[in-house]
Amino acid sequence: MRPAFEVADVIRLFGEQFVDRYNPNSFQLKTLHALSVCRTAHLGGHEDVCTCCGTIRYSYNSCRNRHCPKCQGSNQIIWVDDLLKRTLPVKHYHIVFTVPHEINEVCLLDSKWFYDHLFAAVWDALRTFGYSHFGVESGAVCVLHTWGQNLSLHPHIHCIVPAAGINVSGNAKHIGKKGKYLYPVKQLSAVFRGKLLQRLEKQPTPKSSIEKYLPILTLARKKPWVVFCEPSMGRPEHVIKYLGKYTHRVAISNHRIININNAGVTFMHKDYANNARLKPIHLDGVEFLRRFCLHILPHGFVKIRRYGIYSARYTALRFKDAPMVIAAPETKQQRVARLTGYNNLQCPACKKEALISIAIIPRVRSPTGIGFLTKKRFV
Repeated sequence: MRPAFEVADVIRLFGEQFVDRYNPNSFQLKTLHALSVCRTAHLGGHEDVCTCCGTIRYSYNSCRNRHCPKCQGSNQIIWVDDLLKRTLPVKHYHIVFTVPHEINEVCLLDSKWFYDHLFAAVWDALRTFGYSHFGVESGAVCVLHTWGQNLSLHPHIHCIVPAAGINVSGNAKHIGKKGKYLYPVKQLSAVFRGKLLQRLEKQPTPKSSIEKYLPILTLARKKPWVVFCEPSMGRPEHVIKYLGKYTHRVAISNHRIININNAGVTFMHKDYANNARLKPIHLDGVEFLRRFCLHILPHGFVKIRRYGIYSARYTALRFKDAPMVIAAPETKQQRVARLTGYNNLQCPACKKEALISIAIIPRVRSPTGIGFLTKKRFV
């Protein structure tokens, strides 16, 4: 069911005020514009007719932006299906690496620089523990999240790590058989902290002098960092589907928004300080968009990365001698229907798979643009 309120409504209502106050960069503007016109006449669409009962349906195109709450469902389903085909038949562990909130100020200086170092430090720590504890090259699939439940900046990386690796002789080896957890969490936290802070100090961002944020890193070094690790989740498909819930999420889903008016936006969030109870939170519309833009990733940034035995190189070696299976040609729409049971070609009236496109609806070319894009400096 389509939610009553959407992020697109917030952009249309408060977008111009947000631009006037915070002057976002051009990529953030393009992203906000894409979300505001998603599945509207501005992007065009198509007219479908049912060959059985004659019912006509009009559908508008999606923006396909990775930050859009409406465009990620099918991508997530396909990603999970692809990863399942290449997952080792062993136990997997879900590990989450977080940084203290003091580091947020450093992240805001240059988000791409910071997130690249965050990924590198996570894998460096996992790889180090794989060799030191089990003598193997392990692997990981890592997914970046940048938000907390209230849309605050909260960078953290979700990882799935297989209980297997390749030893120095090139042979596969099972690891983590005895313990409830793969690695000792307190030790892993300390090593991760050291590796990330070392990287940030030795490779400073060109956008700011290191003297500006060195005191922050010194303060962060004195604090304990949190690495969360869950016990093994059993069968590989369980942990892959579990991680799949995180891969294509955006900062907030439309279903969490319960009201939008001239006073601002009200949405639900989990209060983890109070047993993760659901509570409403109200933000001024401009503040909502400011926080939302904190989570718009840099252009071309890769937010899902594979390392070690799950990297592309190892995967290619693993499957090079496997017999080639030629699958029947399948469109994305057909694949989603097979995986979910939901068929977009089914007629809403007679419930038969009989919808065919008979006309293309052209895009609307508005001379005035939409809201915040009417300003000359953004056209």
